[in-house]
Amino acid sequence: MWAAMRSELVRLARPRMLIGWFGLVAVFAALINTVMFSMTGRDAPAAGPGVAFPDAATLASSDGLVVGLSAASSMFGIVTLAFWAIVTATDYSSGLIRLLVAAQPHRWKLLAGKVTALAAVTALATLVAVMVNVAVAPAAAEAAGIDTSAWRSADLPAMLAQAWVNAFLACLVWGVVGLALATVTRSSAIAISVGAGWVLLVESIIAAAFDGGVSWLPGTVLTAVAQGGNTTLGHAAAIGLGATYVLLGLGVATLVAVRRDVTD
Repeated sequence: MWAAMRSELVRLARPRMLIGWFGLVAVFAALINTVMFSMTGRDAPAAGPGVAFPDAATLASSDGLVVGLSAASSMFGIVTLAFWAIVTATDYSSGLIRLLVAAQPHRWKLLAGKVTALAAVTALATLVAVMVNVAVAPAAAEAAGIDTSAWRSADLPAMLAQAWVNAFLACLVWGVVGLALATVTRSSAIAISVGAGWVLLVESIIAAAFDGGVSWLPGTVLTAVAQGGNTTLGHAAAIGLGATYVLLGLGVATLVAVRRDVTD
């Protein structure tokens, strides 16, 4: 497993891969903070596709500095899902999976190594999001006229650590979903389309049809994880449901990866 993880880390360390992944996360972190603060005081929607817009009181609260991370959690999730899916599907489209299986016949170890390596890079990408958020939020708040005095009273290290953990856990679940979809379909395009379509369209339709939606749906659960819990779902319950999605995703991916014929 450790050899498989090191192999995956070497593949993931390609400059174009890291620049694309970290760059998209940084762009979304900067963009959501700029838009979120600039819309304060206007007739802003309570939520947009994949984004939740907080009110002025929330932005001025002691944890307003990191609100942007939870507001754009679904967008960070789509980016994570996309890169996990691309890395997974490439094994099949390039034929690399045959060489990997020949070198390591225990396929579950290959999958475990891949998940561990991707989780490590996801942790770094989440750190990039936190750093960009902290850099952009004060300037965006000042431009919007938001009082940030409450920010200075917060325990900054603890707040940033908790925000990183919540954002990372949410992204991790999205990543596992992308890996499972890509393993089943052997197509990153299908996996990304399903993930983005669910966040941007399907779950919004379900929420409208059921007058607020169903609290156990993935988008709702992972938003609650990133927010540290909300009025819809408590933090502990959200983490429990998120862990359930991870176990289901890994179970499906492992079953398919172990049983699939890769000789053709």
